[in-house]
Amino acid sequence: MRVWIAEIIGTFALVFAGTGAIVINDVSGGKVTPVGIGLTFGLVVMAMIYAVGDISGAHLNPAVTLGFWAARRLPTKSVVPYILSQIVGAFAASGLMRFLFGHGTLGVTRPAGSDGQSFVLEIVLAAILMFVILNVATGPKEKGMLAGVAIGGVIAFEALFAGPISGASMNPARSLSPAVVSGNLDSLWIYLVAPPLGAVVGVGGFVCVKGKP
Repeated sequence: MRVWIAEIIGTFALVFAGTGAIVINDVSGGKVTPVGIGLTFGLVVMAMIYAVGDISGAHLNPAVTLGFWAARRLPTKSVVPYILSQIVGAFAASGLMRFLFGHGTLGVTRPAGSDGQSFVLEIVLAAILMFVILNVATGPKEKGMLAGVAIGGVIAFEALFAGPISGASMNPARSLSPAVVSGNLDSLWIYLVAPPLGAVVGVGGFVCVKGKP
């Protein structure tokens, strides 16, 4: 149970802080700024890795969980509990954001251009993220002094340059909860399908470099 609770808390923090930065940027007239939003996502992930990385691995992301499974670092029986825990945490965060700020977009991810453009971009972003995670993780867990910095840094720089186009979700749970809670389901399929595909691509890249999962 400690593993599932850790994933619930970690994903809650990710979605609450990350989408909260987007919502507060909107209601404050842009005081957070796009740079602040990108850094918020990276910093909260880094913090959660150091907080619960040794308990659950701080996946916080169904695509990362599926990536660890594809890399044979996570048993099949653990996949569904991990993903359910992440979804519970994400929906709790989006529900609280709606309570605090009313019915709005709640930080929902949407393509700025075509769906195809964002679909490919999300695949590449998730692939890079998974590739880095596998290189700094031990088994299904992120450990070591620099793991949080590396992973948080990837999320931050991807959010900084790709956020204005695709939202730089890389995370089905992060996109699903604000979309459902706010009722903005347009193009949601991109963020449910592309990140898991990208994670698998990232596993393939890791195998090519390391020679084994």
